[in-house]
Amino acid sequence: MEQSAGDTAMNDGPLAEARAAPRFTLLIRSAKLIAPQGQFLCVIRDVSATGISLRGFHPLPDGDPLLLELQTGDRLPIERVWSRGLDSGYRFATPVEVGDVISETGEYPKRPLRLDLDLPLDLQWSGERIEADLVNLSQHGARIECAQFLAIRQPLWLMSDRLPEIEAKVRWRDGNRYGLTFDTTFNLREFALLAARLQCPRLLVEQPQG
Repeated sequence: MEQSAGDTAMNDGPLAEARAAPRFTLLIRSAKLIAPQGQFLCVIRDVSATGISLRGFHPLPDGDPLLLELQTGDRLPIERVWSRGLDSGYRFATPVEVGDVISETGEYPKRPLRLDLDLPLDLQWSGERIEADLVNLSQHGARIECAQFLAIRQPLWLMSDRLPEIEAKVRWRDGNRYGLTFDTTFNLREFALLAARLQCPRLLVEQPQG
């Protein structure tokens, strides 16, 4: 029988109450797990007012503190209760409004999940190659910092020995900060595995067999 949010071998106290809370199953609802090792992509399996179960594309990291970030940007403190393969169950630090989690309503509108990173890379175009810093990354684009002026809609390549070669265009500019859109986007699994490789490669070594 599959464990759900908050499941544990203990049968009394607050954990038993957590199991008794009504659970709601969600399909392909992506979220971001923020751990001491970095920021990682996951999918919400089910949720109740007191707990949540997540599935990763690799074993999810543990540690303290842990935060679950929704696509609205809302962050929920959580504590891991159990883990099995790619699935893990967590207890919320305080009960949540399940409807808000399911509908992803918050102070801000939904937006693609972004991973905060600090990675030096090169930008290349028309025979030129310059240094820049990657600030954050999503499936569809990135934010970088670069001392050299870049034109809006300028095509370029992101080059790093830690990233695949990515073709992009400049979408916006704010001082030395630039927003890029990718010509070819990552699917969720590709993005999740890239995040693990950049921040905590041992999670990929721990992939369950079978």
